Amino acid sequence: MNKVFTYDSTLRDGGQAQGIALSLKDKLRIVERLDAFGIDYIEGGFPASNPKDIAFFEAVRELPLAHAQVAAFGSTCKKGVPAEEDEGLAGLLASGAPVVTLVGKTWDAQVTRALQATLEENLRMIADSVAHCRAAGRRVVFDAEHFFDGYKANADYALACVRAAAEAGADSIDLCETNGGALPFEVAEVTAAVVRALPGVAVGIHCHNDSGCAVANSLAAVRAGAVTVQGTVGGIGERVGNTDLLTVIADLELKMGRTCVGPERLRDLTEVAQFVAALCNSSVPTNRPYVGATAFAHKGGLHGSAIARFPAAYEHVAPERVGNRQHLLVSELAGKATLVSKAASLGLDLTADGVDVQAILDDIKGREAAGYSYEVADGSLALLIRRHLGCYAAAFTLESFRVIVDDYEGAGAQALGAMSEATIKIHVGEQRFVATGEGAGPVGALDNALRLVLSQVYPQVAAMELVDYKVRLLDESQGTDAITRVNITASDGVRTWGTVGVSENVLEASWNALVDSIEYGLLTARKGASTRRGGGHG
Repeated sequence: MNKVFTYDSTLRDGGQAQGIALSLKDKLRIVERLDAFGIDYIEGGFPASNPKDIAFFEAVRELPLAHAQVAAFGSTCKKGVPAEEDEGLAGLLASGAPVVTLVGKTWDAQVTRALQATLEENLRMIADSVAHCRAAGRRVVFDAEHFFDGYKANADYALACVRAAAEAGADSIDLCETNGGALPFEVAEVTAAVVRALPGVAVGIHCHNDSGCAVANSLAAVRAGAVTVQGTVGGIGERVGNTDLLTVIADLELKMGRTCVGPERLRDLTEVAQFVAALCNSSVPTNRPYVGATAFAHKGGLHGSAIARFPAAYEHVAPERVGNRQHLLVSELAGKATLVSKAASLGLDLTADGVDVQAILDDIKGREAAGYSYEVADGSLALLIRRHLGCYAAAFTLESFRVIVDDYEGAGAQALGAMSEATIKIHVGEQRFVATGEGAGPVGALDNALRLVLSQVYPQVAAMELVDYKVRLLDESQGTDAITRVNITASDGVRTWGTVGVSENVLEASWNALVDSIEYGLLTARKGASTRRGGGHG
């Protein structure tokens, strides 16, 4: 009774979102990951719509799936066409998918206006299509399109449609809140009515998020008797999207005592979100429930102080249960407790005798007033704290740098083929180095020149790479005189860290963030090597 089945439509409904274009390989990798995660049904696409989906169903048959069943999506047979002669149904069966999901009209106005069919003919199309696919040995899900609008307009006819599907042998009747406009109390009432009208028949829910209620509507449907929830990873889909299936899974498991994937697999929730987002060439929104980078982040001073003593005050679940982690954000809102906890997470002890935590906090707040932000710049924050603790030693010092940009005239007033050249003069100990690097942009040229020198002295630099670079003008009204903040994200293939630089000159801000990035990378590399050798943390 506690089991709620999960039906993922990322590959079909999610693929209809603007900007999403999954390759065949991407789709197969998502199937494998969702199968390992414990999703029950994975909708692979619409075999009759395009060659890629046809190729998908051929390829997916070769995957050794351990749990999930793949569903092929399509429509009921056409008006006036017997089910056994309908090309669309033939394509669904030819896909080889063990599950066939048939979408059919349940709103009388849709039947007469969109299909231009009689209400009786639509009932025939539903029943014959379901029976035909069942006779072919397939599990059938009937997607009752526009069901909630149809029920409001003509409850008797909407119920007649789902009853026709159930009597023809549909394994699940999934109610579609197609235009996303219903509210939770409406979804609960209508779902409960269907459950009463179809005793012993499995009922599911498929919601869209146009009114911001897709997750709430899905949970309301489960409370009203639905046993299957359809959705997409991250809620991607047409318009403003579908139900975020991952949020629903977490809510059902952690809040409502239901079982979807189980507590062990639930710890993979954040990783699954990141995996699918990466294949969709996007990122998980930082404020996404459960899986976002800031889902368990704490910035306010009172919050930071309380979280150390009583996490449940500001964390509705333990982040580890969904594979996420707690973040303490140090800013002008932070208090001493937040800073002490944050420093500890960076391997620095501010509780030792003689440490003036208030002085460090005042320095941070002063820098934030000048434009710095350490929320996503743990590398710069760690170096700043080390300077206060007297345990910072610069890996190199700057004498000067110069950047030249050469551009060439294209057609008319357009310039083409810009290249940047950076010359740096730095000191490493007693040695002085001069190097020149080139790049498509000035920051890339500086980065290349710096690496050219440092890799000779610090081999660890070769493993580091700049993976993200962001520039923000802090007072746009000042135009070219505005203070510029630069954030850099770097990685060594194992760790990822952020740094920040601020200046009226964008290149100076970039240089400062770049230097912090390499300094912190070298520091963590040395600490990692020391730990592997059995040494302490310097």
